[in-house]
Amino acid sequence: MTGLPMTLGCWDYDRVQPLMDGRVRPDGIDLRFLNMIVEETFFRMAKFREFDVSEMSMSSFVVSHFKEDRPFVAIPVFPSRFFRHSCIYVNADAGIHEPKDLIGKRFGCPEYQMTAPVWIRGILSDHYGVPVDGPTYVTGGEETPNRKEKINITLPDNFKLERIGPEDTLAQMLADGSIDAFHTARKPSTYDGVRVKRLFPDYVQTEKAYWRETGIFPIMHVIAIRREVYEQNRWVAMNLFKAFKEAQNLCYAGLKETAALKGMLPWFNAHVEEAFDLMGDDFWSYGVEKNRAPLDVFLRYHHEQGLSPRKLEVDEMFVPETYEEFVI
Repeated sequence: MTGLPMTLGCWDYDRVQPLMDGRVRPDGIDLRFLNMIVEETFFRMAKFREFDVSEMSMSSFVVSHFKEDRPFVAIPVFPSRFFRHSCIYVNADAGIHEPKDLIGKRFGCPEYQMTAPVWIRGILSDHYGVPVDGPTYVTGGEETPNRKEKINITLPDNFKLERIGPEDTLAQMLADGSIDAFHTARKPSTYDGVRVKRLFPDYVQTEKAYWRETGIFPIMHVIAIRREVYEQNRWVAMNLFKAFKEAQNLCYAGLKETAALKGMLPWFNAHVEEAFDLMGDDFWSYGVEKNRAPLDVFLRYHHEQGLSPRKLEVDEMFVPETYEEFVI
């Protein structure tokens, strides 16, 4: 018997590779894994709803939740997490030496509603006293002109948002000083440590201190299912959730292997040991309860930054089947 055919748009992370190569197969589902970089996956899913299941920007998912048709549902699987202090770049001549210097500056980002900038703006506000409406936000393509928001947004009047010109890119504008700073997911091509610098040069120590203070490993992406796919076969949500967890457990086991290096970094095993020692055995946890705190913080940031008309509650985010599991 064949399973229910489903397409999954996702990048080939180590924690999902068993789904990609077939070592893990969701029960009752014939899964076709479409390996794409995140920008392509997000664009095609948010704009055209091309896939049955997809990795999705958490911010885009929350924005979509407030659309009239609410096109997606989500399961609490988080294929991407990322500490983002490393992702704030400044022009060396802009006079930005500490976070508060960003107030009143022109602060670029590819899309205002991107998840990474939502976290960055929230952290700057909560921990460094930079009001979320303090800078002027300048949006557009990072390396290629004419990038637009994947999902239309409307912001309150206190937020200052500008579009760059049709031939401009934010990476080049940062280098030539047309914008003062830049927050993003990808390191800009013009970063050289001289003209374009990081706001937090010693970002690893800064991010570890943030973890020790908050216990938050920021969540970037969720797994979204087209609503009609879920409503026609509600069982797929839990079966996908179980499969993603099984794939991740294989990844965890590989990280703990010491006979040979599972990754190409020379001190891979030392980094693994440090991560487990600092953050615990399930530092990349799935499920709602283990992630309630970071999810709640993100949803607050999302509302404070004008992206959601009210603060969405954590218990509104995910399909109900994934909140409880059977016991014997």
